Amino acid sequence: MGALDWIILSGTLLFIVSYGVYKTRGRQNVEEYVGGGKDAKWWTIGLSVMATQASAITFLSTPGQAFHDGMGFVQFYFGLPIAMIIICMVFLPIYHKLQVYTAYEFLENRFDLKTRSLAAFLFLIQRGLAAGITIYAPSIILSAVLGWDLRTLNIMIGILVIIYTVSGGTKAVSMTQKQQMFVIMTGMFITFFYILGYLPADITFSKALKIAGASNKLEILDFSLDPKSRYTFWSGITGGLFLALAYFGTDQSQVQRYLTGRSLRESQLGLVFNGIFKIPMQFFILLVGVMVFVFYQYNESPLNFNPAATTAVMESSYAEAYQLLEKSHRELEMEKKMAQNKFSAALEIKEYTAVEEAKLHIIDINKKDSTNRSAARAMIKQADGSAETNDKDYVFIHFILHNLPKGLIGLLLAVILSAAMSSTASELNALGTITALDLYKRNRKGNFSQNHYVVVSKGFTLLWGVIAISIACVASLFDNLIQLVNIIGSIFYGNVLGIFLLAFFFKFVKGNAVFFAAILTQLIVCIIYYYLIHIYPSGQEKLGYLWLNFIGSGLVILLAMAFEGFDRLLRNPPIKT
Repeated sequence: MGALDWIILSGTLLFIVSYGVYKTRGRQNVEEYVGGGKDAKWWTIGLSVMATQASAITFLSTPGQAFHDGMGFVQFYFGLPIAMIIICMVFLPIYHKLQVYTAYEFLENRFDLKTRSLAAFLFLIQRGLAAGITIYAPSIILSAVLGWDLRTLNIMIGILVIIYTVSGGTKAVSMTQKQQMFVIMTGMFITFFYILGYLPADITFSKALKIAGASNKLEILDFSLDPKSRYTFWSGITGGLFLALAYFGTDQSQVQRYLTGRSLRESQLGLVFNGIFKIPMQFFILLVGVMVFVFYQYNESPLNFNPAATTAVMESSYAEAYQLLEKSHRELEMEKKMAQNKFSAALEIKEYTAVEEAKLHIIDINKKDSTNRSAARAMIKQADGSAETNDKDYVFIHFILHNLPKGLIGLLLAVILSAAMSSTASELNALGTITALDLYKRNRKGNFSQNHYVVVSKGFTLLWGVIAISIACVASLFDNLIQLVNIIGSIFYGNVLGIFLLAFFFKFVKGNAVFFAAILTQLIVCIIYYYLIHIYPSGQEKLGYLWLNFIGSGLVILLAMAFEGFDRLLRNPPIKT
């Protein structure tokens, strides 16, 4: 990194923090600090909702996901637009009518205090873990690639977020997220066009897509009914729908974004905006990853994109064997480039037989390349059991640092850190709010001033910031970071969503039945996750994790109805004749 990169990086981050503190100074009541003044426009809500979900993990992991596995991950979001419609029609009108600050206030109105507290507690567990991961994700990668100290990065990101989140509350989060989304999308669009410019002169965008298609990177739709497949049309439209309903409808980090709307209509328009543009945004980010794949068909790539893993194996007794793998990898790259040129030439003459032969040759080379990279990962693991061999999260950052010009590197690093700050700020804001209002305020007797609860909210936000930094400092990578966040969410979200669905649609079910059904459901979901997903290697699970959302929702509803029916039977036994 050059001086220009440092200036752009530090200037961008300092501007965002300073802007958030300056624009939201002096907020001394709960309405302003937690509710954001209830004056947000729909575009602020829409951008804030998108920025909350689009963490650094999105911009680090998603291109790497596309590089290795293609565009199929976009199916994960297919249920989102449907979820936005349901939330706008069912969830939002109730939240606005009751004038709640948190989603869980509604549960006490509908059921009882213990059900509200349980749902809030489940939220705190999963979102507290996620907050640590959203800090850790960019830190571990930037640390490995740039040689920066990992803990220092964790603490730096955490402190920057804490400063403006504690200072300005919900409004600070929403206002800074507009700037962060601008930085993020500007950086991604510039990178995309730079990639196209770096391709050989005869490789147009249309031809680049055909090259990617020849390697099966553009297979978007998978209609397989196999429950073990992680990303299919059916898992996206069902499991993805339930995950989106739970995340956007019951997760306070998102609910708090749209409860700041000046009216019900503004909040609804903000969610519709998210529903319309979220899939195209994720599609574009995946497309960037596919273009990075095409770029490396003509340019040298490392055998493993994680430099720390490469260093570990090169400093071990496996160094000589690894060098032989690297030699084989370079030979394959030469063969790959010639095969791509042959495929490109066949496309020019539009000879079907020649195109198909070239395509089969490319597929064969890709299989050899995949085998070579798998052997490299196995060797790295043998050399150092603690080394992270899965390099999906390192692909995009490697491309940025080794191929983009000075200045743009600083902008892209600002993109990654801005995304991390954006999601973490929403999470800390929500964690502090839930702890202060759903647990502290509701379970503490006595009358206290508005200022007291603002101070308490700030204190809990600061505490959760310290907890998130601590989690980040002891975390470890797990397969692919974007999947880890979604797995954690899937374990808890289905259950919480089921509680809300019971509240909305099953009026005869009471609090006790829901409370005990939710506890049992969470236990069962954790068991299912462990025995059908966790204990199996990546790609060999017995159940795709997205189905946990559907299972959790359905199970808590069925159990609550059964418990309620059993309770009524005990209270009103049939009269014997």
